[in-house]
Amino acid sequence: MTTTALVLGSGGQTGAAWELGILAGLADEGIDLTDADTVVGTSAGSVVGAQIRAGVPVERLYADQLAPPTHEIAARIGVRFWLMVTAAVLRSSDPVRFRQRIGVRALRAKTIPADRRREVVATRLPSRDWPERRLLIVAVDAVTGADAVFDRNSGVSLVDAVTASCAVPTIWPCTPIGGRRFMDGGLRSWANADLAAGVDRVVVIAPMYRGGGPMRPVAEQVAMLRETASVAVVVPDADSAAAMGGNVLDPSRRAPSAEAGRRQAAQVAQDVRDVWMPAR
Repeated sequence: MTTTALVLGSGGQTGAAWELGILAGLADEGIDLTDADTVVGTSAGSVVGAQIRAGVPVERLYADQLAPPTHEIAARIGVRFWLMVTAAVLRSSDPVRFRQRIGVRALRAKTIPADRRREVVATRLPSRDWPERRLLIVAVDAVTGADAVFDRNSGVSLVDAVTASCAVPTIWPCTPIGGRRFMDGGLRSWANADLAAGVDRVVVIAPMYRGGGPMRPVAEQVAMLRETASVAVVVPDADSAAAMGGNVLDPSRRAPSAEAGRRQAAQVAQDVRDVWMPAR
């Protein structure tokens, strides 16, 4: 039996909107990725993964991105954030140690209260219950640097899992779960495409994909997947990158990001179709 996986990567508010634009545009082309056997979601992708697994039509989710972001809190990833990440990369070749260094800063940062952040994330989810179909959500332990892959059998609520996966260090608070504190799953990898290992057909939608140092680039993980699977990768084209802008946490950029994704989908549709719906 042929198995399929949809991998949805990190990318903040604009990345999530772009992913939904891609999914809506592919649906226009007759390609439905929401029926994947497995969905892997990281950070922004965890939100989109939970949304599509809740059974909400992609067209409605896309339309939501065009509406004013009334429940969101504006934030900014600026130079200080990237300097922190760069410093951790330069000082730590080991991926776990790299994440521990980031975690120290994340745990000390002054942010909004964790329960307030959780409320915001909860408004994005059509359902608070884990879906029946397989959904994997990636986060990182802020103290140990170990990665965590949550699913419906983890004993963790869906809202907590998504909030943890979206906890951008020093911007949003680490998420408390079971006496531990978790932060953004993108610190393991922007997309964590390697978690689709063992699947026959994989589509990776990655707003952020380059990697660096101990953070493995999406292309490296995809190369490993291609040893045993058919894989299509979608990353932003120039138009989409411009639409998303330099601050991925800016909710005012959701609409242009979603629209750019929908336009781009027509250009990548054949590559995706060849993987997802190969000719027989």
